[in-house]
Amino acid sequence: MTPILTKEVFSAIAMVLTFIAFYPYIRAIMKGRTRPHVFSWFIWAAVTFTVATAQLAGGAGVGAWPIAVSGLITGGVALLALSKSADTSIHRMDWVFLALAFSALPLWWLTADPLAAVIILTSVDLLGFGPSIRKAWTLPHEENALFFTLGALRNGLVILALEHSSWTTALFPAAVGIACLMFVTVILARRQIPLHRNAG
Repeated sequence: MTPILTKEVFSAIAMVLTFIAFYPYIRAIMKGRTRPHVFSWFIWAAVTFTVATAQLAGGAGVGAWPIAVSGLITGGVALLALSKSADTSIHRMDWVFLALAFSALPLWWLTADPLAAVIILTSVDLLGFGPSIRKAWTLPHEENALFFTLGALRNGLVILALEHSSWTTALFPAAVGIACLMFVTVILARRQIPLHRNAG
């Protein structure tokens, strides 16, 4: 098996994992068991799709395909969450995160440097976890730990699928994969802490 075919296999597995992860998550939203923070998902959708574009410009090849697919599905999740009256508690910083997410593409056009866009978008994507972490700490059972675990695994496969590894192509999946694992840790740890402690 040639290296390029190996990378195509990793990319294909990553895309399959994307669908496997999103299917139960979307069902959980529709059934009302999971109530994601809408702003986080709109931020992640804008960031993910733009990063995929930057990765393709940086030579990521098939390694960018799972990120692009994820960006499209993430946008769908954001719209579904909004239609299902998901968690829409909005704080001032949430608007800041959203504005930063949409500022990266114009900056890329101005600098002609996809790495600059990726650095900003990766930072914004990580900040996008803020609203969800705040919510997960209060309502840990409304977040899906398995989904974010599969997300971490998917991003590991994306790195293996990159046709050209560089800061432009690898920074985003590496950082988001680590963030997903940390978010899962927060969810599981918070579930072990009683919501109400009885005095005495």
